[in-house]
Amino acid sequence: MNALCSVNLSRRFRNMTVLDGLSFEVPDGSVFGLVGHNGAGKTTTIKILMNILKPNAGHAEVLGVDSRRLDAQNFAQIGYVSESQEMPEWMTVGYFLAYLKPFYPGWDDVRAEELLRQFELPKDRKLRHLSRGMRMKAALVSSLAYRPRLLVLDEPFSGLDPMNREDLIEGLLESAAETTIFISSHDLAEIETFASHIGYLDRGRLQFSEEMTSLTTRFREIEVTLNPTAMVPTDRQWPSTWMRPEAMPSLIRFIETRFDPERTTSEIRRLFGEVRQVSVTPMPLRAIFVALARSQSKAA
Repeated sequence: MNALCSVNLSRRFRNMTVLDGLSFEVPDGSVFGLVGHNGAGKTTTIKILMNILKPNAGHAEVLGVDSRRLDAQNFAQIGYVSESQEMPEWMTVGYFLAYLKPFYPGWDDVRAEELLRQFELPKDRKLRHLSRGMRMKAALVSSLAYRPRLLVLDEPFSGLDPMNREDLIEGLLESAAETTIFISSHDLAEIETFASHIGYLDRGRLQFSEEMTSLTTRFREIEVTLNPTAMVPTDRQWPSTWMRPEAMPSLIRFIETRFDPERTTSEIRRLFGEVRQVSVTPMPLRAIFVALARSQSKAA
């Protein structure tokens, strides 16, 4: 079952296309990270999912309901936290939570108190007097206290110090067993530590969507040290799965996007014969993202 999905989702603002035929699925129980450049369409996607914006074409479903038909009963099962989220600053933290409680039948007072202690949030302090990190913690408490089936987070780590980021991630991980999490973020190193699935959005189009383990397994930086007699192929002869190949007199570097030890070694031997050495290096998510972004920019 999918907690979220979109089918050929498109959105335009005047003459600018922000989303272009976006289709993806977020499995129930997953932690799905949506990554991409500023302006890639991440926030627009989330606003359509939350029925803040309407799509020009296509449709999205949230917990099995068309996003355009989400009502109060549906939102009682959905938590939503945005970096630009407005909060009633005159309220104290405690008053804010008490104000929200009647709207959510599943509100758990014990869970709310646990989260307040975990995040070291003072109940008697007004929201306007909280730091950005503390405000994000208060927003997260208000979304997790009713144990939602789905939690949607739009850039929750933006501008936070490392300690606040760690606190937020810890709170998310504790809730992941009972809540599907959909998160957009530029903090790729943080996303990599806990996301189970990843989607890469570029100029309104989804370039890939897959399990994190699959993504990090198939990308490798390869360095091949050639024998002096080896012939270097022309650009047209590079395998289609090799990204950004660089050829030097005795060295070839490239990123293998479909790494398989046997197949990749076979391709190298087919092109260069026996070689002196093949170095294979795993790539963190940030390195994969940068390589893809540069490749897309070059192709544009």
